[in-house]
Amino acid sequence: MSRRSRLIYSPEYTKYYFHEEHPFNQKRLILMHDLMQAYGLIQPEDLVEPRYATDEEISLVHDQRYIDIVRAQGHSEKELPQAASFGLGTEDVPFFANMHEATSLITGGTLQAVDLVMKNEAEHAFNPAGGLHHAFRGRASGFCIYNDCSVAIAYLRKHWDARVLYIDTDAHHGDGVQWAFYDDPNVLTISIHETGKYLFPGTGNLTERGEGSGYGYSVNVPLDAFTEDESFLDIYHSLLPKVARGFKPDVIVSQNGCDAHAYDPLTHLSCTMRIYQEIPRLAHQLAHELCGGRWIATGGGGYDIWRVVPRAWMLLWSEMTDQPLVDGPLPAEWLTRWQSESPLPLPTHLFDDVNPFPPIPRREEITEKNKITMERALMYAPLG
Repeated sequence: MSRRSRLIYSPEYTKYYFHEEHPFNQKRLILMHDLMQAYGLIQPEDLVEPRYATDEEISLVHDQRYIDIVRAQGHSEKELPQAASFGLGTEDVPFFANMHEATSLITGGTLQAVDLVMKNEAEHAFNPAGGLHHAFRGRASGFCIYNDCSVAIAYLRKHWDARVLYIDTDAHHGDGVQWAFYDDPNVLTISIHETGKYLFPGTGNLTERGEGSGYGYSVNVPLDAFTEDESFLDIYHSLLPKVARGFKPDVIVSQNGCDAHAYDPLTHLSCTMRIYQEIPRLAHQLAHELCGGRWIATGGGGYDIWRVVPRAWMLLWSEMTDQPLVDGPLPAEWLTRWQSESPLPLPTHLFDDVNPFPPIPRREEITEKNKITMERALMYAPLG
């Protein structure tokens, strides 16, 4: 068991809160933390309190004027006239009290993870509240106000001159991070996501490969709707090692959205809990093979907060800490505590019973299409 991993966690993360009906609900972090404790996977020495990111750190990626508007809007009871032009006050990103402080704590948590890893105080660090990968330089987008992933990468570039491999397996394309480093050959972004044909943000096409000296350093694999485990993992295992070994990163930053699961209410992929054991396993192996173990992980999307997110991110932590888990019943105390609050029956086991999942009639066609997409994605990637 490795105790050189750290979990950046605080109940204060739940203050990043839009409203009761909004799909982005940070109660998922409490459910995750409680499940980890029920499994005996965390000790007091594993936990690190997040810190607040400074304006100077946030402005590595975001315009100061945007930061000022976020702060002002979060301290105003009325919508500011200029808020809408910055993506605030929309259906996706409604404003809420103290939103600058709530978002800078999440961003600071990811920077805390970077500092621990790069200062050799930990091999790996996980900030489950992070992964807000849609925010742009001067605009909120897709539930995201500050882009902690982009800030962390810019921070790595500034303070360590690090070559950063960014791996994004959220069902939604990691657009904010891609565009922030689109011309930088020292940051390679990989996004494996559902095609944007029917899903926000509508980007992540094969033709988005970078520009200037960064051409080839943006790698996108838009998966067909209803992609299942076998096809997802075939793409992941075939593509990631080739690109990672060709790029030779100094550190890996991974965004671990878990909304590719068949239960997720916002997406159209058909995966099960199996992929959420395999995704961090390969990232972990490559971190040790290529980066001296340096691996910073964040959360991301995940909108079935009861049945999916706690199990998925617990599996990531179990991999990060070398505490492998096998299928079996979930702890009775966790089920008893949370079933009365859940609107749906909680899963009884760590992994999914696939029998209730409906068969996918286009399975062979989807699998073949995804394979061709991956091969085309690799055509311009820096493979060494």
